[in-house]
Amino acid sequence: MSEQVKKTESKKTDKEPCKNVYDELAEPQNADVPQDHTLWPVMLTALREIYDPEIPVNIYELGLIYAVKIAEEKDGVHDVEVKMTLTSPGCPVAQEMPGWVQGALLPIDGVGEVDVEIVWDPPWSPAMMAETAKMQLNMFM
Repeated sequence: MSEQVKKTESKKTDKEPCKNVYDELAEPQNADVPQDHTLWPVMLTALREIYDPEIPVNIYELGLIYAVKIAEEKDGVHDVEVKMTLTSPGCPVAQEMPGWVQGALLPIDGVGEVDVEIVWDPPWSPAMMAETAKMQLNMFM
């Protein structure tokens, strides 16, 4: 095997640990999500496209998604329940954000109905953010 090939292979494997570390840092500590479900990676990508309009961080890494439940498949689709919160009860998009989440998840192949519920317990705090969100906002705790 040539030196060039060895260097290229080494670079590929060197990047994988970094990706895994980033993925771990991008996970909010308290999110109850079905990481082993086949639909979850696509759903996660969709949730990461939704941003709080006042904070330049996506709602997943911000820690606003408390739980996602994916029901057993029925007629080729899975119904989804999302429990989420907002940064404060006075959030100006309180009425709109559940619709944004529903609108992001409904187009995914294999997703049936999507029910999004706003919950206030436990109340959101910056400690619920993923490490990546804290770094983006220069909030080191």
